[in-house]
Amino acid sequence: MAELIVLVVVVLLVLIVVVKAVMVVPQAQSAVIERLGRFRTVAQPGLNLLVPFFDRVRARIDLREQVVSFPPQPVITQDNLTVSIDTVVYFQVTDARAAVYEISDYIVAVEQLTTTTLRNVVGAMSLEETLTSRDAINTQLRGVLDTETGRWGIRVARVELKAIDPPPSIKDSMEKQMRADREKRAMILNAEGTRESAIKTAEGQKQSAILAAEGEKQAAILAAEADRQSSILRAQGERASQYLQSQGQAKAIEKVFAAVKRSKPTPELLAYQYLQTLPQMAQGDANKVWVVPSDFGKSLEGFARMLGEQGEDGVFRYEPPEETPDAPPAEAVEESVQSWFDTSTNPEVAEAVRAAEAVARKEVPPANVSQPPEQL
Repeated sequence: MAELIVLVVVVLLVLIVVVKAVMVVPQAQSAVIERLGRFRTVAQPGLNLLVPFFDRVRARIDLREQVVSFPPQPVITQDNLTVSIDTVVYFQVTDARAAVYEISDYIVAVEQLTTTTLRNVVGAMSLEETLTSRDAINTQLRGVLDTETGRWGIRVARVELKAIDPPPSIKDSMEKQMRADREKRAMILNAEGTRESAIKTAEGQKQSAILAAEGEKQAAILAAEADRQSSILRAQGERASQYLQSQGQAKAIEKVFAAVKRSKPTPELLAYQYLQTLPQMAQGDANKVWVVPSDFGKSLEGFARMLGEQGEDGVFRYEPPEETPDAPPAEAVEESVQSWFDTSTNPEVAEAVRAAEAVARKEVPPANVSQPPEQL
């Protein structure tokens, strides 16, 4: 029984020694090993062997890049205004031994160093510069922190200002200023819009007036040209009509005269024809009284004796003269008046009409419009 107890104790001691002698370090981590209270080595990721009861792990260090957000810090600017600034620091432990033995708590140290450096940087700037110079502040903070934390085995990768909050009174003043600036810009834009609208309207009215005047001008030209051509054509038509009427009258007279010549009238026939014509002559409004002279027959007899020859029965009859075959007929048109009956369009008139229509259809070039002002 005693032997069994001794065996169990030996097995337990062996297990304890094995557990104390073997240590596994995860990836992206390291462990600081001390032997009898003195630094011995830094255990790398993987399997590491220790001397049981002599070696111990002082600290395990995360080698990955760490992100630490620090609470808002009150900072006084150059113009004596207190602003609250939140910062975020990205850093990485590059030397586990220095991070353990050179500084007691490197996270607190980074926080305090960030606060003091931020106050130094922002204290040399005004509020407006602080609000508009984030990149410059980030660069200065990173440079100072990286230099100071290098001896602690820490590399500062980036520093960002998460928020910059001015005092409430300054916020209210800034909002009022921004509101006034926006209202000013709105009023300027409205005024510019009104001005541009007035310019566009005036240009449109100008173009409309120009087009209307041009249209009236071309309409007047075409109307005048139409009246002129109409008057010319009407006069030509009246001239040709009168010529044709005179030809008709000449032809009628020629026919009547030829009939008279063929009938060989006697004085009695002429007297009879004259008496038949008297009612038609008396139809006029100005003809009131007609007197037939007593010697009318003797006048006709003298006319017949003068123009006619006495026949076998002792009556004078009109003998027509011999016809001249060379005389042109009454309906023949002389060559000098042939152009009166030409109904084709005058080329000069057609060309003038085409020119007037081309001018009427010509577009009026747009007037130059002033360029819109640049946006504020």
